Amino acid sequence: MSTADSRRDRGVDSGGRDVELELRDVSLAGTLTVPAGSDGLVIFVHGSGSSRFSPRNRYVAGELNAAGLGTLLFDLLTAGEEGDRALVFDIELLASRLGEVTDLVRAEAEWIGYFGASTGAAAALWAAADPDREIAAVVSRGGRPDLAMPRLGRVRAPTLMLVGGLDRMVIELNRQAAAAMRCEHELRIVRGATHLFEEPGTLEVVAQQARDWFLDHRPPPPA
Repeated sequence: MSTADSRRDRGVDSGGRDVELELRDVSLAGTLTVPAGSDGLVIFVHGSGSSRFSPRNRYVAGELNAAGLGTLLFDLLTAGEEGDRALVFDIELLASRLGEVTDLVRAEAEWIGYFGASTGAAAALWAAADPDREIAAVVSRGGRPDLAMPRLGRVRAPTLMLVGGLDRMVIELNRQAAAAMRCEHELRIVRGATHLFEEPGTLEVVAQQARDWFLDHRPPPPA
């Protein structure tokens, strides 16, 4: 990772900094924000057709920053890859990249969480199932956790699934996914919300519940 390699070099501000995430075979762009005194970092995993500039994810990230949590929003695909629909829905590829990014930023925080939206939630859960990777908590917004069905039984991180009350098909898919999970998990329905949570007040509910889930499930400080 370049541009902001350490807390010492970056300082501890909440303004956010552009970073380049150098993976094995690709370089991905991101925005890293670490508020003063933060101990945790939540990595955002956007859905198909979105990017690190997603206004909904940026809003949620801002609410987490206000609560003292660090955030990383990054692009899972390069500009040249975004038009390839096969890659957009290649959950295993996206999860692999998320895992590499997680390892790159591990030193930035005492614990790591994932916030996944739409297909990004499947990638987050797929990556969280890696037995060698400790993830403190996962939140899914309007997610498709069913796309990670082969790995859901291995997820250990407490998982919150938030789905709009008017998003009936996705509610059912989340119920199916929840039935396959063995870790602590909860499915919550946001009343009056459609898939993108564009209705007044619904995204605020998502941000508040995500914030509380991460804060409630962060590991205790070292003795």
